[in-house]
Amino acid sequence: MWTTWRSGDEHAVTSPATQKYRELQELVSGMQSVLVAFSGGIDSTLVLKAAYDQLGDDAVAATAFSATLPEHELKAAISLCTGTIGAQHHIIATDQLLDAAFVQNDGQRCYHCKTDLYTKLRRLADQLGIHTILDGTNHDDLCDDRPGTVAAQSFNVRSPLVEVSLTKPEIRELARIAQLPNWEKPAAPCLSSRIPRGTPVTYERLDSIDAAEKVLAQEGFKHVRVRWYQDVARIELDVQDLPRLLEAGIRDRVVTQLQSLGFRHVTMDLEGYRQGKAN
Repeated sequence: MWTTWRSGDEHAVTSPATQKYRELQELVSGMQSVLVAFSGGIDSTLVLKAAYDQLGDDAVAATAFSATLPEHELKAAISLCTGTIGAQHHIIATDQLLDAAFVQNDGQRCYHCKTDLYTKLRRLADQLGIHTILDGTNHDDLCDDRPGTVAAQSFNVRSPLVEVSLTKPEIRELARIAQLPNWEKPAAPCLSSRIPRGTPVTYERLDSIDAAEKVLAQEGFKHVRVRWYQDVARIELDVQDLPRLLEAGIRDRVVTQLQSLGFRHVTMDLEGYRQGKAN
């Protein structure tokens, strides 16, 4: 069942995005039961909403929690799943840093991470008697380097947003209409993506990155990446936010706090934030 439309959004009933959403509803309604790999991002949130609206308690969510996921992201996922949508939610403890192949941080890091995740999700699905696992991969993701999608395919994980060709802008449009609170939420890949390929992932480096990004978030910046380069922190923000970072008070606070985390040098990427830039 689709959400009540917001005032002023009546024209959206016949938009391409809403037509695709109806296709998404029809797609998931034909599945007996589903386990959604739920990150708390807008993509997996829309998948979970569609599934729960169609299947009720036969649509269950699961979120993996590890050192690569900031704690505030887990709390947001729990709130969205149980508070906003109302679906049953499982938290799966994972530790990718126990996998030497993941730690070495080559071009297949995401493949090793997702292989671990889907192994655990398949086990949980079997325990719950659930047939199908869904993820939040969208149509635009196919243009990026995502080894994790190869792992998903090997576990027969379905990507319903891809199957109905929903793009990121369309997903945000639908989430706004549905009044999902995270419809503007920036993409939030795991913290290990801030470490250059070939540089080992460690708990200490992940903690430093997490703490540094919290500093920027507390200053009101939304799209934030702090890239780790040993004793250098390279800050990526939306281009329009770069001048504000250079304001004396903000700049001084950010530099002081990041240096207290062990970064000797704090730099700013003049190209700004762009999703998939690390690839």
